[in-house]
Amino acid sequence: MSSKSSFTIETEISPINFDYLLKFIEENYLRKRNIFKEIVFLEDERGKALSFKVMVEGLPWSIDASIVAGNPILVEMYLSGPVPEEFISRIKEDLFIGVQVFEDRIRQATLYFTWVEGKTIVPEKVFSKKNNLIIKVFSESMLFFFLIFIFVSIFLFIIFGPYTPIFLVMIQFIILLFSGKIVSSIGDWEITKDNPYVHILQYQLTPEEFERIKVNPRILNEIKNEVYNLTLAKGKKVECETAKDVFSRYGLKCVPESVSVKILNLYDLVEYACKKFNLSIPKIIVSNITIPNAAASGISSKYGVMLITTGLLVQLNEEEILTVVGHELSHIKGKDTVAFFTLASAEYVLRVYVLWPLVMILGFIYLLFAFSMVYFIAKFFESKADLESAIKLGKPKVLAEALRKIGFRRLVLERDTSFRIRAWLGFDPHPPIYFRIKRLEELENPEDIKHPLLKSIKDNVSAFISLFK
Repeated sequence: MSSKSSFTIETEISPINFDYLLKFIEENYLRKRNIFKEIVFLEDERGKALSFKVMVEGLPWSIDASIVAGNPILVEMYLSGPVPEEFISRIKEDLFIGVQVFEDRIRQATLYFTWVEGKTIVPEKVFSKKNNLIIKVFSESMLFFFLIFIFVSIFLFIIFGPYTPIFLVMIQFIILLFSGKIVSSIGDWEITKDNPYVHILQYQLTPEEFERIKVNPRILNEIKNEVYNLTLAKGKKVECETAKDVFSRYGLKCVPESVSVKILNLYDLVEYACKKFNLSIPKIIVSNITIPNAAASGISSKYGVMLITTGLLVQLNEEEILTVVGHELSHIKGKDTVAFFTLASAEYVLRVYVLWPLVMILGFIYLLFAFSMVYFIAKFFESKADLESAIKLGKPKVLAEALRKIGFRRLVLERDTSFRIRAWLGFDPHPPIYFRIKRLEELENPEDIKHPLLKSIKDNVSAFISLFK
């Protein structure tokens, strides 16, 4: 019995790096496992390819596979015998992760030029600890902020006495009201109806070129300004030929295959998602940071902020960005930030006024248990946001692909059951990435789900319990 299985992997790798991609997969994946045999590089009418055979000694099946470089990358597998579906899925995931790891390396050798029409050119920023802390503390659930604030209150209680809990809860609520402004402070551009476009030009070096060329940040900014002044500042579109001329003046030998331009109408994309959620459009802020991230802050869409990094816009396609925006809008629509505020405040007040004798006995053990439970409950709301994005936008598998691209490193770690358990019980409001992806990919009729939060509670608890069976 024989059959064929094929799939594609979307990639941002330019043609000049296809050879390096295939070589990377060969050296870092195929050559490291003895089940892969007859590894050969080929080139045919479809382009450059890598073929190999999968054989497990003692088992009555084999796979003849080929990886054809392109965009998307095509993987074809001819199955001889009863190949287990789990084995095929594992190969798919391994190859996807391999491509993502290579892309991540290539991003280090890529010059990104991002700007918004009519706005000041802003150099790309390093994802600093300060920016990371602001996003983590004041966006989405704000759970980290609430719990840290409450933890600090233990020391303030000595000063302010029994009124400390009420005093701190009031301060937290006031900060919650202004969280949108705080998150906006790390943004570089506001996206409006009059200025809806984000332009991203990528110049991809090969690994060899990257070793030879060291680009000074000041020169990089000069190149960005020149490209902008020759095109958008004059009301013209960005053209690859113009970019080539600018690069050549700075000693960069540019070939057409190394340059790609991506233009996103980000305002329309968010507006479309808001209509699906029946929400007014929040303030849209873009931060010129290469780390892929998106976050929502604020107690309503009218006073809310949607923060999106350029790294997310680079790494995901428009459909994937849309589904991530849908996830964030679910938090705003459900007023999840207020729900988390209530949850964290209730735990704090209960601990101080009711459970204090128990806290004195158990000490840090109680805090560890209580915080773990609060974060575990928070995972219900994150799962609900995944479901609501799928329900409102009808693209569960697209969101799963977006999560796979963003979280490919965690996918590798989560293959270990012990790590999965730690991920479920850790101080992260998001469920493990493997669970989120699997759940979305298996979702056939999201519109039939009537109570996303209740279903999310059930799914989370069931997935956690299953780890111990």
